[in-house]
Amino acid sequence: MRSVVVTGASTGIGWAVAKFLIGRGYRVFGSVRKQADADRLAGELGTNFTPLLFDVTDEAAVLAAASQVREAVGGETLAGLVNNAGIAVAGPVLELSADDFRRQMDVNVIGPVIATKAFGPLLGADPSLKGPKGRIVMISSVAGRNGNPLSAPYCTSKHAIEGLSESLRRELMLFGIDVIIIAPGAVKTPIWSKAEQIDLSVYKNSPYLPALNRVMAFMMDLGAKGLPAERIAEVVFEALTAASPKVRYQITPDPLRHLIGAVLPKRTVDRIIAKGLGLLPQ
Repeated sequence: MRSVVVTGASTGIGWAVAKFLIGRGYRVFGSVRKQADADRLAGELGTNFTPLLFDVTDEAAVLAAASQVREAVGGETLAGLVNNAGIAVAGPVLELSADDFRRQMDVNVIGPVIATKAFGPLLGADPSLKGPKGRIVMISSVAGRNGNPLSAPYCTSKHAIEGLSESLRRELMLFGIDVIIIAPGAVKTPIWSKAEQIDLSVYKNSPYLPALNRVMAFMMDLGAKGLPAERIAEVVFEALTAASPKVRYQITPDPLRHLIGAVLPKRTVDRIIAKGLGLLPQ
């Protein structure tokens, strides 16, 4: 039985990926930050799921988990590492703190770096291990190639993941380890309910408040119409198993809208977005 590590497995895409892979005969090691989630997932996903208790920003804890996985796989390679754990920080750049940006980058960029360094040897960079080389799947976003107003920290982190993945894919050719990007659009996950809980009262005197309200309403609508997380899990499975996987999979519930946005001149897209959110000068 081959094994895969999935970070951020407690809910959403990570949970769906873990369940899908177990259903296809894999053993999954899934990271969570709370013991209660570890206990819940062990009950929900069965004996082929092993919880790993760590925050992706805690290098010592991630390395300890990698040692736990190394012992469990008994000299075999991992089939994959799915770097999924992430958060979304929103707000206008001029009014966010530097610490807000640091928190976003620590989780969404430094976290995958820490996980990749910890589990990379188990994917085949360690020549003492037996078995086929594993693959790294990076969960990016359509925001990895587009910049959305009032969500600059998140978009910045996903742009960084795209660049990290491109570089890493070429570096790891030395070991036969592939790196594949998956860039979803809106997905039906708890991230939308978390967005609904964002306290906008701190922006009550901000000129951005009307636009922030429109963005929140738009996010709730996207969440309601988003792809099921299971659809992303299917693409992760393809990325891990296809004989010749793509380097990047983009999957959205509204591909035409993204296509139009990609082919129109940037200034035109700027004006459309600004008009829709009320960001044009008064």
